[in-house]
Amino acid sequence: MKKSILSVLILVACGLLMPAQAQKVYTPWSHGKLVVSKEHRYLMNDDGTPFFWQGDTGWLLPERLNRDEVAFYLGNCHKAGFNVVQVQTMNAVPSINVYGQYSMTDGYNFKNIDRKGVYGYWDHMDYIIRTAEQNGIYIAMVCIWGSQVKSGAINAQQAQAYGKFLGERYKNFPNIIWVIGGDLRGDIHPEVWESLAHAIKSADKNHLMTYHPFGRTSSAQFFNNADWLDFNMFQSGHRRYGQTKGDGDMTSKESVEEDNWRFVDSGLAMTPMKPILDGEPSYESIPQGLHDPSQPLWKDNDVRRYAYWSVFAGSFGHTYGNNNIMQFAKPGVGGAYGADGEQKPWYKAMRDPGFSQMQHLKNLMLSFPFFERVPDQSIIAGENGERYERIAATRGTDYLLVYNYTGRPMQIDLRKISGEKKNVWWYSPKTGRLDFLGEFDNQVKSFSHDGAYGDDQVLIAVDSQKDYVQKEWKELPDAQQKWNK
Repeated sequence: MKKSILSVLILVACGLLMPAQAQKVYTPWSHGKLVVSKEHRYLMNDDGTPFFWQGDTGWLLPERLNRDEVAFYLGNCHKAGFNVVQVQTMNAVPSINVYGQYSMTDGYNFKNIDRKGVYGYWDHMDYIIRTAEQNGIYIAMVCIWGSQVKSGAINAQQAQAYGKFLGERYKNFPNIIWVIGGDLRGDIHPEVWESLAHAIKSADKNHLMTYHPFGRTSSAQFFNNADWLDFNMFQSGHRRYGQTKGDGDMTSKESVEEDNWRFVDSGLAMTPMKPILDGEPSYESIPQGLHDPSQPLWKDNDVRRYAYWSVFAGSFGHTYGNNNIMQFAKPGVGGAYGADGEQKPWYKAMRDPGFSQMQHLKNLMLSFPFFERVPDQSIIAGENGERYERIAATRGTDYLLVYNYTGRPMQIDLRKISGEKKNVWWYSPKTGRLDFLGEFDNQVKSFSHDGAYGDDQVLIAVDSQKDYVQKEWKELPDAQQKWNK
């Protein structure tokens, strides 16, 4: 029996096959290429359609999944609302995929990389990108993992050749986002990153580019002024409060390791201002601190907190990660950080609650005027909290959103948006449920949610003259589909 057929049978047996699509797949690039908005805070497509980045981390996808598994994984990503998947294009020099094909057959000379009658490494990468396209997903291609640059497996001249190959091969694919770096500080062999970035950009004028940095650092620290960097990415990392190693993680003495919103604040304060997002927060089901499997695992409420803190601080999107999915651990193919592939293989990890909960954040942000939204902590009239008690607020002209992780009482200044009366709801990041609280006068008002610690909620307040949300709704409709023409 062929391996691809066997993998399909395994997925059928696990009850994990995708149902037939109920509606047309939304493809962002049908609205033009991805560009930075005029506010320099967000991304959009050429025709002005807002793009909220909801990413999944599929690092070892090119190496570990066969064609059927690729189709299954990306189909389920689409079902869960993801529109970006981050992959390691080459994890090693050379990389080898599930078909036994190498990414390099003649060093950094790619002239004869396509061989007649051979389904090669780059043919498989092409298939991944086209399958993602069918599912409305961008592939964020981390060109080469940072460990390879740090070890000297690629130099600036080789990076130029590799970048030219990538740019020429993928410049006409609609669903590419380039990611330079790969879990490495930008001041380690920066000449390699510069050479790689410029080589790609010289061949490909169609796609945006960023840099994926080392844990607890941001690309803004290293490359904010680079002409090839279109938006910033930071890695808030996997450490809890107090887990500072002093390995260049940039964490201050105040023990603020989990405060990922601080990276957004500092990034948006830089000149020139560029959009920013958390490209690697704590993954669901990964040990706190990453390397010690005996430590507690990050859970769905943790990944939700990271997402809402970052986005409400001004991020243009967010990337989710799952320990078992990002390395595609499965029986016979173990992983790191306690993911053995037996207890929870990647295809079962897609049932983890956080995987499907991220879509509620995307739908919330697309339900309101997108480009006018700004972070505004002055909405919190009372004392704001520290660490998990922190309340995060954001608003447009006539709506405001407040994220409360612990459920503690809060004082909200409804005067920060237009309208003499405000309609107010609770919104659940866990389920997407809406609960209408009533109409309130234009004043400072106390709100509290009767829930357990970690039962996070978003308070929605809207000018009563606006109809973004209807009082009788129990959930928000699919905001993305209004652009699906």
